[in-house]
Amino acid sequence: MNPFEDEDKTYRALVNDEGQYSLWPASIEVPAGWSVVIDGVTRKDCLEYIERHWTDMRPKSLRNSMEQEV
Repeated sequence: MNPFEDEDKTYRALVNDEGQYSLWPASIEVPAGWSVVIDGVTRKDCLEYIERHWTDMRPKSLRNSMEQEV
């Protein structure tokens, strides 16, 4: 079974320096460049957290660049 789709496991929400989020199984080591923002929750709760907080899919560097052009 795909560890990213197992409803019976616990998950983390990760974020990187670009403000991008990722669903991550709690049993797998966090990759370099990512920080845990929520840990030990259900897959559903993790996805809901990401949906609430990741409201702009553009990387932070692109958003900043676009704001400077205005």
